[in-house]
Amino acid sequence: MIDLSINEEQIERTAKRCRERNIIIPTFEQMKNPELIPDWIKEELKGIGLWDVHPRNLFRITWKNEPMESGGGFGGVNYIVLPSELTGVATKIIALVGKWFPTGSHKVGATLGCLVPRLITGQFDPTKHKAVWPSTGNYCRGGAYDAVLLACESIAILPEEMSKERFEWLSNVAGEVIPTPGCESNVKEIFDKCWELKETRDDIFIFNQFDEFGNHLWHYVVTGSAMEEVLKKEMRDNDVYSGVVLTSGSSGTLGSGDYLKEIYPGSKIAVGEALQCPTLLLSGYGGHRIEGIGDKHVPWIHNVKNTDMVVAVDDEHSIRLLRLFNEPTGREYLKKMGVGEEIVDNLDLLGISSIGNLIAAIKYARYYELNDKDVVLTVFTDSMELYGSRQRELNEERGEYGERDAIRDFELLQDISIDNMLELTHYERKRIHNLKYYTWIEQQGKELDELNAQWFNHREYWSSVHVLAPEIDKLIIEFNDRVGLLD
Repeated sequence: MIDLSINEEQIERTAKRCRERNIIIPTFEQMKNPELIPDWIKEELKGIGLWDVHPRNLFRITWKNEPMESGGGFGGVNYIVLPSELTGVATKIIALVGKWFPTGSHKVGATLGCLVPRLITGQFDPTKHKAVWPSTGNYCRGGAYDAVLLACESIAILPEEMSKERFEWLSNVAGEVIPTPGCESNVKEIFDKCWELKETRDDIFIFNQFDEFGNHLWHYVVTGSAMEEVLKKEMRDNDVYSGVVLTSGSSGTLGSGDYLKEIYPGSKIAVGEALQCPTLLLSGYGGHRIEGIGDKHVPWIHNVKNTDMVVAVDDEHSIRLLRLFNEPTGREYLKKMGVGEEIVDNLDLLGISSIGNLIAAIKYARYYELNDKDVVLTVFTDSMELYGSRQRELNEERGEYGERDAIRDFELLQDISIDNMLELTHYERKRIHNLKYYTWIEQQGKELDELNAQWFNHREYWSSVHVLAPEIDKLIIEFNDRVGLLD
């Protein structure tokens, strides 16, 4: 759970450091509603680039940044409505767009939700500790970025087979970058490296995205409320919100589904994963190419009892659609087939895992035979900005992308089937939940009583996390008062 115990002496030292480094920390309420940010901070942001390593960019950790590279203000939630000409289904599929966060991914929010409570309570000492960010991709990028903005040092851990862009960017931001063996699904190797660091160093503080409830809470509060706003804006009188479809990854983003279920009790939460590593679907294992989603285990922060469906996505489909969406010939063919120019020109908003989310959302709509009165939500975690090397590698491997490729891949998109999906019964949910035992109790030293509480005291357990945001905001306000820069 999120520990808010106070180290008064350390808080004072950290506040002094923040005063010297010109650091002010945003609240959850400000991340939800940037109109609450002081006007003078908004003025400062007009001269700061979206990716700049500047402490004021902490206030750009919101879904509501103006979609521009530098100097932008705030507006509505960044999202895109996918037309049926592209998806092949009548259902309105809406995706929140992560590109317009600093670093190009919403993971800066998840990591802020983990680091800030430890910082403002004095548990994390920025003069002594290094923040360790074990990740399969964007989480360690978000963590390293937030750490620099908060005057903290960091260590990024990620699989060696991740895209070259990730490693190049991290080398300029994180103090240390540690590659671990394997690919996207080699999470155990990341955990092993964390244990090695724990046993050999006394200057580290590990923020494991798979068990950090600040990750879940940030998405519950900030992403959930952003989705609610989009639904209110886009739904017509007779429309019905059906559910949210998200790949598992750390399961943090699934917290938004918990939020929406409280508002729309009849809605569903569907969780996607790679068919090549069907952990939730078949208690299976394997490697895959959908960068950004870790596998072979069930995250500690996955509220399994609140999950309704598992959707497996073939990674080959994500790779083929990446080419269709981004190669000039593919884009021209999409326009030829009636997909609007504005949509086609914005398909680079989808990175590889975003394409996986889109495929899973289409499968979900087909499975439930949804119509044009139904609305489905998903998230585009990051954009093609982080995968240019993958596109070049595919061209070298498969040759120049021609119209015949585009025809075949567009047919794939239009004919996505409902294979490898599982509508969860009570005992299917319990099977998935029980998989946590092997990772978290046997390997990572969690308490069995807490594992049982997640299942048998389900409502009380998860509610005790969800109610913490106002308390954390109160501590942030008190901390900022100590820093004294808002006066």
